[in-house]
Amino acid sequence: MKNPLTSPLFSPRHTTPEKFFIEACDEGADAVLAIDRVSNEMTLTGKKDVPPSAVTRPICGIMGTIRLVAGMYLIVITRKRNVGSLLGHAVWKAVDFDVISYKKTVLHLSEIQSQENKTFLSMLNNVLTTDGFYFCTDFDLTHTLQRLANTSPDFQEMSLLERLHKFALPVVHGFIVMKPCRINGKIFEWILISRRSCFRAGVRYYVRGIDSEGHAANFVETEQIVLYEGAKASFVQTRGSMPFYWSQRPNLKYKPKPIISKTTNHMDGFQRHFDSQLLIYGKQSILNLVNQKGSEKPLEQAFAKMVSGMNNGMLNYIAFDFHKECSHMRWDRLQILVDSVAETQDEYSYFMVNSEEKTVAQQRGVFRSNCMDCLDRTNVIQSLLARRSLQSQLQRMGVLNVGQRIEEQAEFEKIYKNAWADNANACAVQYAGTGALKTDFTRTGKRTRWGLLMDGWNSMIRYYKNNFSDGFRQDSIDLFLGNFAVDESDGPTPLRVQKDWKFLTLPIIMLVAFSMCIVCLLMAGKFFSCLKTCLLCKGHRHVTWVYPPLHPCCSSLIVK
Repeated sequence: MKNPLTSPLFSPRHTTPEKFFIEACDEGADAVLAIDRVSNEMTLTGKKDVPPSAVTRPICGIMGTIRLVAGMYLIVITRKRNVGSLLGHAVWKAVDFDVISYKKTVLHLSEIQSQENKTFLSMLNNVLTTDGFYFCTDFDLTHTLQRLANTSPDFQEMSLLERLHKFALPVVHGFIVMKPCRINGKIFEWILISRRSCFRAGVRYYVRGIDSEGHAANFVETEQIVLYEGAKASFVQTRGSMPFYWSQRPNLKYKPKPIISKTTNHMDGFQRHFDSQLLIYGKQSILNLVNQKGSEKPLEQAFAKMVSGMNNGMLNYIAFDFHKECSHMRWDRLQILVDSVAETQDEYSYFMVNSEEKTVAQQRGVFRSNCMDCLDRTNVIQSLLARRSLQSQLQRMGVLNVGQRIEEQAEFEKIYKNAWADNANACAVQYAGTGALKTDFTRTGKRTRWGLLMDGWNSMIRYYKNNFSDGFRQDSIDLFLGNFAVDESDGPTPLRVQKDWKFLTLPIIMLVAFSMCIVCLLMAGKFFSCLKTCLLCKGHRHVTWVYPPLHPCCSSLIVK
């Protein structure tokens, strides 16, 4: 018996030596997509044209096609897991993928080309195995509830495939959690969706600031949704790198110094960024959480100066030195920021439709939060603002009684805090390569010493990945999104660039150095004891220290 949570939504994929045949997922549809494996031509045909001899395999959806050294490849989703239901539409997480060559063999490749093709395939798999691809076959996950509601009636009546294109499956990269919750005996659905932008996508340190089109690095739209007895509410926030031209390239330092470009016109890209943001979301309250001293200070000053230079009444800039305000474990001081923007949040409101399908509230602006990475500090603040919005929504829906606070609902609070901490971890893994920092506060409402220790561990892993493995990850993302096109010709590719072995040995050097530090710490007591003895023993004129040798055993985006 098939498991309903893992059975395919698409009809089977049929394969012959000459063609792929993929059936549409619409119930009762006869359309079949035929892909010629020689000419690469795609045509629509019917089920009757599928040869009986074709090898059949079930798939869950098509991610797309890509050209590598060996030729064209088809990327498909082969397994999925149900994460819940949104307005009656099943939402799935893509679990496994397959990258299928149009060519039957790679015998036409030289040895070098074959090796390069394998490398490109490993790059694709590096992206596909990064957790966080979600899709829905009969609902548009790429838009917020408010955007969908404000489209034309004709658009809303169209099926998802008609809105986009037959066989095109929109896939969201980010994070989704869907939880049935209970307060005062009333059951409601609470949903959190984070959608990562496919523009200026990349990894920490390699992608900062904006591009010439105004797209910001690590831009994420996060929507919190509540569904209760036919009513629905939505609150949207955004995060993204400071939207001007700056960089922070890895250079083996623990925290590379950020550099603001002196050769580009910052206001052009800055203007494009906020023109787009104002058009999509309305008014903007910018919460800049970076340090107002040290290496981060020039970035904060530049951001403030550019907002002032735009002289736009729809932009509101607020600088809040997160680390200074919350130093010495004073995390209760975050309420200072929440209280200071309370009036603005009430003005922006949220989107709400009552049980009679009547729109009773529209969200008129968003909070655009950022720190350096737009991960740890940003997620903490977003969770606090989202809770305040949720408080108002649940009271208006009649779930919370007058005078009740969300913080007092222990069962729901646990769900809420853990989901936002999981959201932080997902976004952090996708951008920085490790789980988020400061999640102990998000999960428990308190900053703990164990949390500080875990932050140190994650920071150490980030340091290694950022310096020694993120270059491969960045190239993989660029390949996956089509920012880099592979040429099938026999000419040189970037993979054939002569490697500098000095840099390849750096990870080994760092590992040995770290191991030596650990050994020194472990032997510290014995070392100082021996040192004291030698200093007190006047008869010794020369001391030779012999250390034991170290043991040699002592790295969706939204899909276009």
